[in-house]
Amino acid sequence: MYDTMTMTKLAASFCGALLAFLLVAWASESLFHTGVHGEPSFVIAVDEAPATEEVVEEVPFAEVFEVADASAGEGLWRQCQACHKLDGTDGVGPHLNGVVGRDIAAIDGFGYSSALADLDGAWTPEELNAFLEKPRDYAPGTAMSYNGMRDIEDRADLIKYLEASS
Repeated sequence: MYDTMTMTKLAASFCGALLAFLLVAWASESLFHTGVHGEPSFVIAVDEAPATEEVVEEVPFAEVFEVADASAGEGLWRQCQACHKLDGTDGVGPHLNGVVGRDIAAIDGFGYSSALADLDGAWTPEELNAFLEKPRDYAPGTAMSYNGMRDIEDRADLIKYLEASS
């Protein structure tokens, strides 16, 4: 099956492929660099503007919460309706009637994850803000699959809506 001619053809094909790759690499290198020190053959001029850092001033949540709009929070509530209810019945998540000011994991009969059941304290607007920003960072291991709400004004509006609807 394998004779000398077949082995010679395979070796020649391999050497030919290596030679082709070497020639392509050499040609592309000569197009983009000039010889000796590897300087680029052409340079694109870019204005070197001084880098300015944008200073983001964080506003305390209490100030944002004071001017929050409950009607805007009603629109944001639609995201929460898939798992939570405001009519006193539990869904996938616990009901959120009176959640502002209520103790954490305080609904009897609801199966909270140990991450929330082990927390102490109450759901103050500040605590709800921290939780809604990124639930998995606030309570690692929580069963809540929500990724979080980035905008502080949106969180304040939603919390104001929950407070008003209770």
